[in-house]
Amino acid sequence: MSYKIALSFADGKTFFCETNGVESVLDAALKNGIKIPLDCREGVCGTCQGRCDSGNYTQDYVDDDALSADDLAQGKVLTCQTKVSSDAAFYFDFDSTLCSAPPTRQIEGVVVKVDRVSDTTAVLHLDVSSVAALVDYLPGQYARLQVPGTANWRSYSFASAPGSTTLQFLIRILPSGVMSDYIRERCAVGDCVMVEAPLGAFYLRKVKNPLIMVAGGTGLSAFLGMLDQISQAPIGQDVTLFYGVRSAVDLCELDRLNSFTDTIPGFEYHLVVSEPDAEWQGKSGYINQHLCVDTISRTEHDIYLCGPPPMVESVKEWRTTHGLEHSTLYFEKFTESNT
Repeated sequence: MSYKIALSFADGKTFFCETNGVESVLDAALKNGIKIPLDCREGVCGTCQGRCDSGNYTQDYVDDDALSADDLAQGKVLTCQTKVSSDAAFYFDFDSTLCSAPPTRQIEGVVVKVDRVSDTTAVLHLDVSSVAALVDYLPGQYARLQVPGTANWRSYSFASAPGSTTLQFLIRILPSGVMSDYIRERCAVGDCVMVEAPLGAFYLRKVKNPLIMVAGGTGLSAFLGMLDQISQAPIGQDVTLFYGVRSAVDLCELDRLNSFTDTIPGFEYHLVVSEPDAEWQGKSGYINQHLCVDTISRTEHDIYLCGPPPMVESVKEWRTTHGLEHSTLYFEKFTESNT
């Protein structure tokens, strides 16, 4: 039996390797050139410590001085003693440079379609079938795309679940900018686009609690990838998405969100427009004004935020103000390029 292991690091790099389930996670990593710091290899020193974010695993031996009972309850592991019995993801609170890890892969995708899904947003579809074996990422992570005909790279979250031979990226069309100009003026089917991936420490962890997802603008992209994954493998928990934009014309992928209400049990979404016109009949203002304190205070939730820094900070402040730190928070801030 073979399982896939994702190893993510504090600098946002993620590397994948295969294991037979008999060898330790440490040995599987070393076999693939990922030199996780180690010392005793006996479960005593704690040097090879990481955290399991998803997947099933066992540990052969862990000394009390290496990991406490609280550490174990939080999913912390000693990779020299850890064996997996499913695909799994592990996080390490140090940079990948300490592991002499191989460089992030660059692959070539081919444009197969560009959909203008709103006045200000497009979805870029890239065929990677010829290099599918080299494409690995976790739902919620991002890639860097090189703008064809230039030396410029821009970062975009994957808007599709891992495993597809066609990658999707949600791209905001700015009045001016190298990627916006390319999408608007000269993007054509058959164009080759270089993709560097995977990147980012924002990804869907093992789901143990109801989920609240908060997306600002094209931060929706990361959640589309997560929801794609959840629709393929139900998680048994309710999922609520809050999707905020400045103007109603910025809303996009609503048909896709509607489809998730059919394929994901317990899924619902709410649209919030911060600067609505007279015709808008839905929620307005800021997303934190529409989050329910009572719901989150009664039951521990996992909260995921992705969007502009002011949105992320406002929700973080709301959570602290209402004493909801018992819910786990994951977030990714992004700033759109103006060039």
